[in-house]
Amino acid sequence: MRRTDHRDVETAVAEMTRVLGPHTTEDWSVPAGSLEWSCWTTAAHVAHDLLAYAGQVAARPTDAYLPFDLAVRTGAAPREVLQVVTAGGGLLGSALATAGPGIRAWHWGPTDATGFAAMGVAEVLLHTHDITQGLGVRWLPPAPMCAAVISRLFPDAPPGDPVRVLLWCTGRGALAGRPRRTSWTWRAAVSP
Repeated sequence: MRRTDHRDVETAVAEMTRVLGPHTTEDWSVPAGSLEWSCWTTAAHVAHDLLAYAGQVAARPTDAYLPFDLAVRTGAAPREVLQVVTAGGGLLGSALATAGPGIRAWHWGPTDATGFAAMGVAEVLLHTHDITQGLGVRWLPPAPMCAAVISRLFPDAPPGDPVRVLLWCTGRGALAGRPRRTSWTWRAAVSP
């Protein structure tokens, strides 16, 4: 399997805007699936995380997140929030594209470029799924992207359909013979 990189982040963001773009005039104040956040807040969270990951890759801190946050203006329309997501994805993609293969930056330990790419893809896919659930849009994340995320972030995941497995790994779905998860964490950090 090809290692996750900047192209995957860009593809995931393009998929998010393709799926959600036609629904930006709907009510994004509704909860995003099973989350307590609204669809709007969930999309703003995706933008925030993409920018935070880009900052980490660019600055390469070794012991903490950089002391900055993205604040999407409260009155921004859903269409505008998706533009901010696109900007954050572009910044993360650019940072990853120029990072050398041996870079490490902090995300609860030393994380390489593939880890940041996989986290970016996961944030986009999982929260797009949450938002589509809230808006009543039928959509599932693409299986190849899910498989790449599982391979990098959930090495102990059970076998099976990668879409269902990723949703199960992150507490968003059931998996035959396994209890639904109520808490989880991914493994982005690599051995030093």
